[in-house]
Amino acid sequence: MAESEPLLSRVRGGRGRDCPAGSPACRSVQVGPGPTTGRDLCLDQAVVFIEDAIQYRSINHRMDAGSMWLYRWYYSDTCQWILSFVIFLILSLAFIETPSSLTRTSDVRYRSEPWDPPCGLTESIEGLCLLVFVADLSVKSYLVGWTQFRRSLWLLAYLVVLAVSLVDWTVSLGLVCQEPLRLRRLLRPFFLLQNSSMMKKMLKCIRWSLPEMASVVLLLALHLCVFTMLGMLLFTGEKQDDGEDRERLTYFRNLPEALTSLLVLLTTANNPDVMVPAYSKNRAYAIFFIVFTLIGSLFLMNLLTAIIYNQFRGYLLKSVQASLFRKRLGTRAAYEVLSTTAEGGVGVKAQALLQVLQRVQVDNTRKHAVMQRVRSYGSGLLSADEFQKLFNEFDKRVTKEHPPRPEYQSPFLQSAQFLFGHCYFDYLGNFIVLVNLVSICVFLVIDADVLPRDRDDFILGILNCVFVLYYLAEMLLKVFALGLLGYLSYPSNVFDGLLTIILLVLEISTLAVYRFPHPGWKPEMKGLLSLWDMVRLVNMLIVFRFLRIVPSMKLMAVVASTILDLIRNMRAFGGILVVVYYVFAIIGLNMFRGVILAPPGNGSLAPGNGSVTCGSYEQLEYWANNFDDFAAALVTLWDVMVVNNWQVFLDAYQRYAGPWSKIYFVLWWLVSSVIWVNLFLALILENFLHKWDRRGHLQSLSGDLEATYEISTVDLLFREVLEEPTEEELMEKLKHHPHLQLCR
Repeated sequence: MAESEPLLSRVRGGRGRDCPAGSPACRSVQVGPGPTTGRDLCLDQAVVFIEDAIQYRSINHRMDAGSMWLYRWYYSDTCQWILSFVIFLILSLAFIETPSSLTRTSDVRYRSEPWDPPCGLTESIEGLCLLVFVADLSVKSYLVGWTQFRRSLWLLAYLVVLAVSLVDWTVSLGLVCQEPLRLRRLLRPFFLLQNSSMMKKMLKCIRWSLPEMASVVLLLALHLCVFTMLGMLLFTGEKQDDGEDRERLTYFRNLPEALTSLLVLLTTANNPDVMVPAYSKNRAYAIFFIVFTLIGSLFLMNLLTAIIYNQFRGYLLKSVQASLFRKRLGTRAAYEVLSTTAEGGVGVKAQALLQVLQRVQVDNTRKHAVMQRVRSYGSGLLSADEFQKLFNEFDKRVTKEHPPRPEYQSPFLQSAQFLFGHCYFDYLGNFIVLVNLVSICVFLVIDADVLPRDRDDFILGILNCVFVLYYLAEMLLKVFALGLLGYLSYPSNVFDGLLTIILLVLEISTLAVYRFPHPGWKPEMKGLLSLWDMVRLVNMLIVFRFLRIVPSMKLMAVVASTILDLIRNMRAFGGILVVVYYVFAIIGLNMFRGVILAPPGNGSLAPGNGSVTCGSYEQLEYWANNFDDFAAALVTLWDVMVVNNWQVFLDAYQRYAGPWSKIYFVLWWLVSSVIWVNLFLALILENFLHKWDRRGHLQSLSGDLEATYEISTVDLLFREVLEEPTEEELMEKLKHHPHLQLCR
């Protein structure tokens, strides 16, 4: 589609000419196949600019009517959901492709023959996904234009990844799925990265932080090398029964073994095992290991955490500053295309802005709040500053308003409503829940050593009936005080009510089957699980009711709020972790598939002669931890990331696959445990400090759970320290818009 004529009143090539007084900023232009008035075009442009501002998107895309329709369709919820599903689908193929993960267990001793999908099944699904990505790239390329496409490294990389994937896919079909390596499997996580602007932002921050991280990592490497050489000089015993010699033969046999032992000690995974042989001979040798741990684990590793936090926060702040600039630029662009010149000066008519807001795709609650503010201006004009401040309302957390309580005429009912709607009634409910939990725990302790057939469940059965009746009464009284809609407007009440109904149904069913509890009452097992057992299991969910005490404790509320913030804003960090896991799992699958073989004989957990080394892969029965399929590889990488007993994996794969396998596991430890975990810690610290600094202003901390948690996005986390862009910066950027020319 050919690009339309200049979208605003200035002709192409003109510079800096003002619109004639009394005329709108946009005049009639011909767009696409049919005529479109300049006013309609301005409204369409303003809608797109405002949506770009709300979503922190770049405004450097085509602005003719046809392109804007395509642009809004592309960013619609349906289209983006389809694209997200396709990304999920192509990533999930790794679980069913050869080698398939569709087996009951990954243990090499008991694993059945995995299902081998016929050639062309997964390839057909992958081919359809690649076609969707080709369409996605085509739409993006058209919307930004050829000039912007050549400048975008992400779009160029998208093109290269798609080209390589399609070529590799064609090779697979040509070789009837018998190719030794599928390169495109390593490239699949790129589709997840390129579809998330926040993940790109995080990835850029990580890349900028790498030089500072590398300096501390080099210092750690120097620390390891120095102590490795000292250790090999210290432990040079001459007798086989000498403590120093046992230390040398076990942990300092050669340079690679010594380096590995101290690297694992850096994570404290093999402490104090690595020290015991020498320490048993001479207590002075403990000084060597203590000093190494103090310098490495307690000083350098924590210094690395501090540097990562400081650098990452700085670079993330720069990135968020750029996002704020895009938001302000989109808002200013909407103002420019809507502005008119009248006797009162230059500004935007409130009626025109209302027409735009009605078409903007955004949360209805916030939209209505902004439209209410716009209506307050009447028929006047909004200045640029007022227009910009108006859209700051979208940044504010909208407090959920609960429906009004029912009005009763009777004084008695009014008093009852006040009593059962008071916070003290909630405190009473929390106390009853605590009593319920204590009673359950007491009976669990009493019955711990009693066989199920010898237990007398009479008292616990009676207590259970009493508590269920109280929960039912509490639910009904709250509905009476708050009204049904008011009761359901609190998520905590919804959970409590649902749990109460489940307990009530199970309790009635239990009484119908086993009759009322009596001394010596022992409900029999019927089916896989008796109704009584089901009630006891559901009763354990009562503990979640007790979490309602969190908002009433300010410090606990800050911590809980931070946790909820992290859960809601983990998409970017979680996505990067998925990418890293995926890539390392595919690499591990290609490097170590089939190297772990089942032990000979009857499949016993360890050879009967006891010749297996204590603490080894075989003796610890780690057979299920392998790289024989994608799912098993993910679990193995998780076990290594936790670094508990990760030296077992280093030793096993060194013996089965070769000494160079250690490089793979050390790299995984650096990427996952050192870099990603510390980045996650940096986000936790920043989020918590942000909440902590504002704790004096959070007046609602003692209120309801829903009002307490003012969830902030990562973009809003630094808002208080960001610098607002100047009008000159915004106008200069708008003048260089590749597809939009302003008349002012």
